Amino acid sequence: MIRFGGGALGRVVRSGVGRRRVQTVVIAVATMMAVASAVVAGSLLVATNAPFDHAFARQHGPHLTAAFDPHRASAAQLAGTRALEGVTASAGPFPTTTIEPVGTDGGHLPALTLVGRPGPGRDVDALDLKSGRWARGPGEIVLSASFSGPLLDLGSTLMSSDAADARKLTVVGFALSAGDTADVWATPAQVRSLATGDSPLTNQMLYRFGSAATKAQITADRKRLTSALPSGALVGTQSWLDTKRATEQGAAATIPFLFAFGVLGIVMSVIIVGSVISGAVGTGLRRIGILKAIGFTPREVVRAYVAQALIPAAAGIALGVVLGNLLAVPLLNDTESVYGTVSLSVAWWVDVVVPAGALLVVAIAALVPALRAGRLRTVEAIAVGRAPRTTRGQWVHRAAGRLPLPRPVTYGLASPFAHPVRAIAMVLAVTFGTVAATFAVGLTQSLDAVAHAQDPENRAQVTAVTGGPDAGSGPGRVEKRQKPPGSGSGQAPTASGPNGQRASADPAAVRAAIAARSGTASYYGTTSGDAEVSGVSGTVRATLYQGDSLPGSFEMIAGHWTSGRGQVVVPTRFLERTGTRIGDSVRVTFQKETVNLRIVGEAFDTSDDGLRLHADLDSFAKAAPQVFHIEVKSGVSPADYARKLSAVIEPLGGHAFAESAPQGANMIALLEAMAALLTLMLVSVAGLGVLNSVVLDTRERVHDLGVCKALGMSPRQTVSLVLASVAGIGVVGGLIGVPAGFALHAYVLPVMGRAAGTGLPPSVLDVYDPAQLVLLGLAGVLVALLGATAPAGWAAKVRTATALRTE
Repeated sequence: MIRFGGGALGRVVRSGVGRRRVQTVVIAVATMMAVASAVVAGSLLVATNAPFDHAFARQHGPHLTAAFDPHRASAAQLAGTRALEGVTASAGPFPTTTIEPVGTDGGHLPALTLVGRPGPGRDVDALDLKSGRWARGPGEIVLSASFSGPLLDLGSTLMSSDAADARKLTVVGFALSAGDTADVWATPAQVRSLATGDSPLTNQMLYRFGSAATKAQITADRKRLTSALPSGALVGTQSWLDTKRATEQGAAATIPFLFAFGVLGIVMSVIIVGSVISGAVGTGLRRIGILKAIGFTPREVVRAYVAQALIPAAAGIALGVVLGNLLAVPLLNDTESVYGTVSLSVAWWVDVVVPAGALLVVAIAALVPALRAGRLRTVEAIAVGRAPRTTRGQWVHRAAGRLPLPRPVTYGLASPFAHPVRAIAMVLAVTFGTVAATFAVGLTQSLDAVAHAQDPENRAQVTAVTGGPDAGSGPGRVEKRQKPPGSGSGQAPTASGPNGQRASADPAAVRAAIAARSGTASYYGTTSGDAEVSGVSGTVRATLYQGDSLPGSFEMIAGHWTSGRGQVVVPTRFLERTGTRIGDSVRVTFQKETVNLRIVGEAFDTSDDGLRLHADLDSFAKAAPQVFHIEVKSGVSPADYARKLSAVIEPLGGHAFAESAPQGANMIALLEAMAALLTLMLVSVAGLGVLNSVVLDTRERVHDLGVCKALGMSPRQTVSLVLASVAGIGVVGGLIGVPAGFALHAYVLPVMGRAAGTGLPPSVLDVYDPAQLVLLGLAGVLVALLGATAPAGWAAKVRTATALRTE
């Protein structure tokens, strides 16, 4: 008996890899795409896995950010709180005030919390200086990194307010606080000089506690602080748990999305690799028989065919890791801008686990057809050779021949039935590619709908503010404000002392001035503040509307927007927290006035942790509008309108400004970029699967093609024959893939919504239209035809004599 060592087996493997160049390339490219997409998805999963916890731990973030009235608690008394039971570290006191900067173009920024610190800190809230340097002297400020962008960069200048004696402020750095302790930092002396009667000085203290993992523990820590200081000294606090919850809602929503694409990529890799090796076994039956005849054992045959898959797969995996790391960097950069602080490099274990897992998947996918090769009987393998079984698909050829189509087309349509397993593999590849495309198109449209549904009040072209207490910062309380889109948690403490009231314009006078403007198209008024709701501990943010507020209404998940007195609209989390539903009544206290309101709608609103309510202002007799949202007539410049309106209402105590064009949320842009990238990869892999199968079919039928050419079939008819052989597969794949992608979208989107703590309105869920679904179905046909284009061209060019000599 002839014995074969590793050298003979190695030559067989190298020969198989070299001879089947197309299959080798397909395996390499398919695994490269799958691994690259897995590395991208895995790196983003790591980046979005508890990003707040990682950043908070690295920066030694404060468990409690507290604002104190300097007239009631001295710096020495505040320093004494460091020795309180449970306090493990603290920082401060830092002078704090609120400013409303004005840009060089005259545009007003929202009220910002300004904190005076000599440096970025070390023991508590060690700020991450993203760019520039720390403020060193008068006129220098460091902005929160969330404000960094084309409108504000290093060297940009702002005025501290719109007053005549406003200070010029130059941005010298951008810093990041995981605990979201401020919007702007400057030297302590600078902050003290910027405090005014409208925005008085407070002192900020930052605390870390030994036990601060639950709301009850934070409450107990706050009570110890309150009892240790004079009554009324503590004017506001912010818990790290609130910031954490708001931040991680966005991260949780990405996990179902990434998981869906990850599963699609893995399944397609298994299909492609299994199809390639199965095709190699099917077209190499004669070779397998010869190998066994000269002494190769079944085990050696199995090893040879598995190795022929692993060699190109290993090359593809290595390239995929490199490509995945390159593609992940810009996406991680976007993720960093969303979540604040994450690593801009792929986690090392992702680059280890993904390749190892991919290699295991390839080995298993190749093992099944390789075992079939090992079990083949020698005589049967040699006798059958490469020729397909002539009995397969004959009835299909007869049925297709009756169709009123050219004979090359009907011949091509029936060809896949000669190799049903290979045809099924192509159908699955096209199906999953269509699923990915359908899901991605729906996801992109849903994310655009989410972006449009957010912050409806900001859609107004002009905003007029009466200058009331809650229009800027409230007296003696911490206000949760919404920062610009994509800026992180959107919560920062702002406190003002008992004398923090600012002069307020008469709302009726402001309303009259707006109504008198010839450029006014429509307007409505709002007022916001903290309300108490029976059954809810703490306060709930309330927004009251006066006038036609439909332009500023939130998208409705169920029910309808407020249409009169006694009605209230609430988000999903409010219903869950209070155990109420549409039609129930809630008892609400706002500005010391208590009324019963009936819930008439569930709104798509995730701000303030979903604990908000929207009601008609006329439900409360004492409430008055503080902000007016204005739409101007066509052809009227919002900036000019705001400037002229301000000239009228500023003497009254109010001001007006034109809203800047809304910016797309970074998180939404990130998800859309990820969807486009991963879909492109999956569709490419599907096309490669079709390419491989058509190459195998074309080579098997090369003699038949030669006969057809000898009988007069033209190159164009040859191309039609090959393309027709996959057209039916593309149709079937599209018919299955579009409904499957539709169903995947219908399943994943609500899961993403629940992870973010909200239901989703129909405008976000019902995004497909019939024309789109038809086009997506045709995309399956397009993927199949593109995959078959190269083999069709080769078949058309092959010479008749060469084809006839091939057996």
